[in-house]
Amino acid sequence: MNLGDIDLTDLDVFEQRVPHDWFRLLRKESPVHWHEETDGPGFWAITKYADLKWISKNPGLFSSERQGTMRWDPTPESLPLIQSIMINMDPPRHRRYRALVNQAFRKRHVQALKPRIQEIVKRIIDGVIEKGECEFVEEVAAILPMEVICEMMGVPVEDRRRVYEIGNSMVGSDDPELQEDGEPRQKTEAREAFAEMFMYADHLLKKAKEHPSDDIATALVHAELDGHRLSDDDFRFFFLLLLVAGNETTRTVTTNGMITLLRNPDQLAALEDDPSLVDGAVEEILRFEPAVHTFRRQATADVELRDRKIRENDKVMLWYPSVNRDEEVFANPDDFDIRRSPNDHLAFGVGEHYCLGANLARLELREIFRGIVTRFRDMEMTAPPRRLRSTFINGVKEMRVRFRPGAAEA
Repeated sequence: MNLGDIDLTDLDVFEQRVPHDWFRLLRKESPVHWHEETDGPGFWAITKYADLKWISKNPGLFSSERQGTMRWDPTPESLPLIQSIMINMDPPRHRRYRALVNQAFRKRHVQALKPRIQEIVKRIIDGVIEKGECEFVEEVAAILPMEVICEMMGVPVEDRRRVYEIGNSMVGSDDPELQEDGEPRQKTEAREAFAEMFMYADHLLKKAKEHPSDDIATALVHAELDGHRLSDDDFRFFFLLLLVAGNETTRTVTTNGMITLLRNPDQLAALEDDPSLVDGAVEEILRFEPAVHTFRRQATADVELRDRKIRENDKVMLWYPSVNRDEEVFANPDDFDIRRSPNDHLAFGVGEHYCLGANLARLELREIFRGIVTRFRDMEMTAPPRRLRSTFINGVKEMRVRFRPGAAEA
């Protein structure tokens, strides 16, 4: 294998596996690597921990806003909409919006959700444990983040399935199975999915204004910092971001974590014997199989990195599965070790765009895995997992498992 064999835009490869062999070669031979692309101008692939960290902490040099954070180039018509989503903003605008939204995501507010999250976890497991088998993604992994986010935002029970389906379609834009017409979604379908979620956000906005309650939607409507409030459009765009980022990614990590534990039975057995190891196991799962493959930045000036000359407006892609296995940071990086310490992974990003929902994601993951390792026994996959066809989300569409039937708790 040589550098010419690497194609980080190849959906066929990512549908089968995360190409860690490619990332290992890039880290060794070309950590700041110019990568051609058939559907764009090319990009710099960043695969080393220190480089990703430095770029993320220098938003003035590497913009999230100029062209958004996805690999594909937005149209001039869609760019203003993309730039209205917080993940695609630069400071100082990003810091102002983040400070407003962060008021609803403080750690104490998230911790107050713990009893409710534990109730949902119990109900999820009770729903499948007597059967002795299930489709893990839909029946276990997807339910908790969807219900928590929907409850936090005041989404009624009867609307949650549709919200979930729209989010699936938006994240699975390259996967024909997740598109209604059987073809990868192009610009028209993308706008339709975006518009439907945006319209639903408007419904929630009106509900929060007219019938305020103890949910994040109401908190966001009334949040104020230095005389600033979120506009109605700000609210709508944040709802879209939260539903996709807070739902899809936690579901993905839950599924990937279970697959990884089943493929490392000694680690699963250790966790079942001592559930106090769950917190460390969650951090190792996040390192080993992060939800997001890559985000984009756009150079705002000429800059040199590892003797490579990045030009203004060059596209720069940050590869999280690679940096989380950087040999200079993690000993035996390809080993899955739930006792790994320290474990300074970058699954939630770093710097300006560090994941706003990291506390919530960690709480959900800890509780779902605590429930899994204390109540399920002898779980095994009955078919190979079916992966999402995407170079963006490290997702799994289906994972069928069986286990020793158990009793639902009273």
